Amino acid sequence: MSKKLIRFDWAMKTILRDKANFDVIEGFLGALFDDDNIKILYILESESNQKTEDDKFNRVDMLILDKENRKIYIEIQNTRETDYLESLLYCTSKIIVDHQKLGDDFRNISKVISISIMYFNLGLGDDYIYYGTNNFYGLNTHNKLIVKKQVELTESIEPKHKFVEKNIFPEYYLITVERYKNIVKKKIDEWIYIFKNNEVAEGSTSKNIDKAEQKLAEINMSELDRKIYDKYLINTARDRDAINTAKEEGREEGREEGREEGETKGKLEKENLAIRNAIKKGKLTSEEIAEMLEVSLTRVLEIIAQISKEQHDNNEKAL
Repeated sequence: MSKKLIRFDWAMKTILRDKANFDVIEGFLGALFDDDNIKILYILESESNQKTEDDKFNRVDMLILDKENRKIYIEIQNTRETDYLESLLYCTSKIIVDHQKLGDDFRNISKVISISIMYFNLGLGDDYIYYGTNNFYGLNTHNKLIVKKQVELTESIEPKHKFVEKNIFPEYYLITVERYKNIVKKKIDEWIYIFKNNEVAEGSTSKNIDKAEQKLAEINMSELDRKIYDKYLINTARDRDAINTAKEEGREEGREEGREEGETKGKLEKENLAIRNAIKKGKLTSEEIAEMLEVSLTRVLEIIAQISKEQHDNNEKAL
């Protein structure tokens, strides 16, 4: 019988950031890229500094540097986000710019791979994995333009070189979990099965998937971790429900503005309720609540003030 596993998005935000657990991410990336030699060097800072007040807030679930000096950006999205593709383009561009040192030769520009694990259907399609990148084709011949670069063979005794195709543009992988039919045909399917079902498919043989089953088992959780995890599951479900309800209301109003405003309102209401519940339990500090729910400390303090005022008003009425 398969072990019940922690949701992969929760694991990404918590235990998989530990170097001791990099093998789980390496197994997933190896299956996706069909390369079992993937090696993670370390997790990069995943929140870029804002350069101006109106700069977009760039936060990703995980940003990895691998042994080939590629920056692999993994984003897990539970609910539909307006302009999702535009957001991906912004984030990959920001990563390239932020990691290009001023004055550096452009030949050292960052190679970024963006991987989205989405629990909603984006666009119209008949597949559950999509890949995209920039290529150049002749307008007349329709043949691909091949540009190569010279690389040194470091393992050679004498200085030797070879020419390989230059590949500098960002690459995008879109994994739509909801479209996956629970049929395992290749290694990456074994990992998407985990994303959808929170368990390992019987007979899975993908590299390190046995370690994922061991390290992501719910039985390994402490009592405190389980409480926080349970709250996360409730909030995630409530978030999806609030946004789906808001979208229905937006459709009834017949306006795109109504849908977007409804999504924003539903998300705020969900966050406010989650903050209130955490405050009332009294087990976490304001800073811990803000970090756990990924909201600002100012927001938490405002709701604490609201609760205090409500209690004061109730006491006044009782007198």
